Amino acid sequence: MKLQDIPSALSAIADEGRFRRVEDLRMVTASRGIRRDGKEYIVFNSNDYLGMTHEGEVMAAARRAVIYGTGSGGARLTSGAVFELSELEKALAAFKHAEDAVIFNTGYMTNLGVLYALAGKGDVIFSDALNHASIVDGCRISKARVVVYAHSDMEDLARLLAETPCEGQRFIVTDGVFSMDGDICPLPPLLSLKKKYEACLIVDDAHGVGVIGDTGRGTAEYYHESGIDIQVGTLSKSLGAEGGYAAASKEITDYLRNVSRPFIFSTSISAVTGASALAALRLLEENPSLYMRRLRFNTAYMKAKLSEAGIPVLPGDTSILPIIIGDEKQTLAYAKACREDGILLSAIRPPTVPAGTSRIRLTVTAAHTKDELGRAAEVMKRHWR
Repeated sequence: MKLQDIPSALSAIADEGRFRRVEDLRMVTASRGIRRDGKEYIVFNSNDYLGMTHEGEVMAAARRAVIYGTGSGGARLTSGAVFELSELEKALAAFKHAEDAVIFNTGYMTNLGVLYALAGKGDVIFSDALNHASIVDGCRISKARVVVYAHSDMEDLARLLAETPCEGQRFIVTDGVFSMDGDICPLPPLLSLKKKYEACLIVDDAHGVGVIGDTGRGTAEYYHESGIDIQVGTLSKSLGAEGGYAAASKEITDYLRNVSRPFIFSTSISAVTGASALAALRLLEENPSLYMRRLRFNTAYMKAKLSEAGIPVLPGDTSILPIIIGDEKQTLAYAKACREDGILLSAIRPPTVPAGTSRIRLTVTAAHTKDELGRAAEVMKRHWR
């Protein structure tokens, strides 16, 4: 694009109701934020599902670790790494029932790093149509052929696996929990197809950990299945920190450390971040019923309040509550009206979702109080339609 064309491009984006801007917000608790002018909001657009960002033990771990510096100073392979990261990788591997785990700077870079390193010329990646942008971009930068199958449609995937020639390795990649719809991938048939076609199955559990499964371990635990080759995850949602990871066999993680450019050439995350995520993970492991009970009670309560208000929510077993409006400008207007009444909601528009499916994406967390949930439902009901 020529630089002189940027103003007209921005104007077109605005006319379509797709213009976005960054608005400052400081989180004072895991469920409440304040603006610079002091206005306070109840926040329903955060992915801090378990409220770990403001959990006392997690914040204390961060304070203890800051004596080792606010940054790491370099990439792990050239400058070494803080002890907390190696400890966290061991803990993540055990948590996900994998041999090993490798930490990346973000969940986005994890998907790029895994797909870019493993999928090459002669390979074929079979990707769900509604996969997260990080998976889509990881597919794009790999040298593999990419075949997109209809969302969670196992008949379509089976047909494409059978019809698509592949000289090298087949990869099947999917979100565990789809971030915009809140639905869960059909893992059992995916595992059957993986076995039949000797494919490598990659599941991104960013929105699954801490949300589904008996103890919050994600998609595999939800279905009581095993056999996923690579489980991608994030530290920035239920674990209250920043970063991403891939849990897999020792051979795969060692290969990623030696070949994956996003890992090799990125300055590693700090001891503060590693300690925070490790503390959050230990809390979840030690008290799964406490955190999961809070999250599930709050989710069920909010769904009931929205149902009473006549606001339709897509069905699902997660704490992502999508409310389809359709029109982009109406979606923005609804989110704005709720924001003016102190409730922050995400207005999701194309290209994040398909045209005509703009929606409010409301996320419930374990940190929300019953009063906060009730207040939000009242405001949303008042502005609905």
